[in-house]
Amino acid sequence: MRIALLTGGSTAERNVALAGAHQVTAALRDRGHSVVVVDTVIGVLDPDAESQVLSAEVGPTPPSLDELLALRTREQVESFIVPELRDADLVFLLLHGRQGEGGEIQALLELTDITYTGSGPAASAIAMDKDIAKRLFREAQVPTPRWKMWPCAEKEIERLGYPLIVKPSKTGSTLGLSLVASPAALPTAVDAAREHDDEVMLEQFVEGREFTVGVLDERTLAVGEIIPDHPIFDYECKYTPGLTKEIFPAEIPDDLERNLAALAIRAHQCLKLRDFSRIDFRIDSSDTPQCLEANTLPGLTATSLLPQSAAAVAIPFDELCERICRAALTRVGAGNKVCG
Repeated sequence: MRIALLTGGSTAERNVALAGAHQVTAALRDRGHSVVVVDTVIGVLDPDAESQVLSAEVGPTPPSLDELLALRTREQVESFIVPELRDADLVFLLLHGRQGEGGEIQALLELTDITYTGSGPAASAIAMDKDIAKRLFREAQVPTPRWKMWPCAEKEIERLGYPLIVKPSKTGSTLGLSLVASPAALPTAVDAAREHDDEVMLEQFVEGREFTVGVLDERTLAVGEIIPDHPIFDYECKYTPGLTKEIFPAEIPDDLERNLAALAIRAHQCLKLRDFSRIDFRIDSSDTPQCLEANTLPGLTATSLLPQSAAAVAIPFDELCERICRAALTRVGAGNKVCG
């Protein structure tokens, strides 16, 4: 199969995307596929450029705002659709952040009739917008922590209670997210969130165990528990080996496992996601799972959660990548022709 892997980007999650691309490219080539890597900033990567740009490590800190601004001056949306994308049997999306997961690139690929992995434009945009996603969770009876969008009245913030979470409404990898213990710290946290998005969410902090559930082709993978060294599963904990204990499958009662799996599928379906996703939860004081968010293009780095969720149900990394490809091709009726 001819696969074009679209990665990189100019968001703060660029390093996460490139680290995932390093691993996915190797896995797909090991399975006999022809893979060309396209960075939305640099363009098509030849073998020398691949070795320089793709990295197995993410690092404990994201690119600086100055670095991101420099990247964005080089990035032209029209240049994404190079012949290598048009000629491929499939485009494997390995992009993160609002630009990569927010539906814009998905819409561009659909306008040019290019088959790609993951959710469509509308579902991607809805899942990226945490305010809209949480409204749909609530409608679908998927419990989710209480929230308000900034600015809001002081009485509304008091009802959420301290500590509370302050975060950008449309970004990932916990970028710009703060755990706020008192009103005095709120303005600084809002400013930090606004560096990543123009909309800021204030959310009830659920002080309990954290879990994640992978979804692949409308079926759940293993439930995993996340135990970070920090009070929250922040960027540093996510991408620094040793700072987080990740247990797959989670050591939990069967009824809780079934409940998390059922809620993950319901969240996946109520947002109209497709192919694959990862749904994150915390367990509140009454032992009720509270859905934090849905990830439409979850990380595929060496330490990412979706590959661990798959491995725990006997799906190795290369098979996971193959199944993601197969799901996309089956959707458009090309699965038998290309995958066999």
